Amino acid sequence: MAKQSVDALINGGQASAAPPLGPALGPLGVNIGQVIAEINKKTASFKGMQVPIKVTVDTSTKEFEVTVGTPPASALLLKEAGIEKGSGKPHVEKVADIMIEQVIKVAKMKEDNLLGVSLKKKVKEIIGTANSLGILVEGMPAKEAIKLVDQGKWDAEINAGKTELSEEELKKLQEEKKKLQEMLDKIHAEQQRKAQEIIDSMKGKEKSAIKAKLHEAGIPEDLIKKLLPADAGVGEAKGKAKK
Repeated sequence: MAKQSVDALINGGQASAAPPLGPALGPLGVNIGQVIAEINKKTASFKGMQVPIKVTVDTSTKEFEVTVGTPPASALLLKEAGIEKGSGKPHVEKVADIMIEQVIKVAKMKEDNLLGVSLKKKVKEIIGTANSLGILVEGMPAKEAIKLVDQGKWDAEINAGKTELSEEELKKLQEEKKKLQEMLDKIHAEQQRKAQEIIDSMKGKEKSAIKAKLHEAGIPEDLIKKLLPADAGVGEAKGKAKK
């Protein structure tokens, strides 16, 4: 039996006969429509994420098998948290909160790619990844959450492989997400106010001196670039920032 395989990266549940899949599958003589349907069925739960897939075809019988990989743990965590990207400063700015069941879910989905020898150890790895994205676990930063895992707080959930959340828990997560966003908005507004105050007080001085003062005040680099673009003078930057 001669077998050939096609590897591709597709959007979960949205594969089509367009490139790269269609042209690659065509020469193998399989029913492309059936293959696409099977891929979309198997990747439906990964909607909104890119998923690696492999189609293995027996060229003599035209039978095929679809193998689905999983997106990176970071992408799965972002989906669970309901956000598009992680925090730019994860150690100081938290952008979302997830429950231990969601951590267990991601750990189980990525279990073949994690180093831990038990689900409990894999859960701790995923908590570490969540920390790098600025995502809290049960309202706690990674260090505290991992300590509780070691102490056995969530042994029942982990041992049962619990991955589902109740309506009440989902509602709680949405409320926590809203609170975190409101907190971030306040922090960013205060940073902008402080940065503009510094720029105003140093009007007419060298841009390098102003940038140094902004850095000293802990103003994020992206905000500094917004207020002091490289191709604009301080006066012009002020005008742009107020628009």
